Amino acid sequence: MKIIGIGVDIVDNKRIKKSIKNKQFITRVFSKKEINQSKKFISKINYFSKRFAAKESFSKALGTGFRKGLNFKDISIVNDKYGKPHYELNNKLKKLIYSKFKVKKIKISLSLADEKKYSIAFSVIHK
Repeated sequence: MKIIGIGVDIVDNKRIKKSIKNKQFITRVFSKKEINQSKKFISKINYFSKRFAAKESFSKALGTGFRKGLNFKDISIVNDKYGKPHYELNNKLKKLIYSKFKVKKIKISLSLADEKKYSIAFSVIHK
């Protein structure tokens, strides 16, 4: 597999703790699936912090940032039945990836981690 994009982001959990008190922030940044899945987690701060970092790291791996019509809610991070996080791509993202890299089949690797003060995400796009 050839790597076509790499992105990393770190988030101060205090910043997200303050932001998630505002319901508009949550509905503007996170998908319905992410919001529903958050109910299964005790630490909402770490849950949302890691997903925020993942969205930022994905936009960096894509090489566009949040431009060209890319919004936070377009990027959805869900966990499989074993708890492993992965990106769920909608049609808009698939088209954006195709227009950027001219490939239809890709794999996106995602790694998330957190400590008391910080959350980090690392994304790799492979073709």
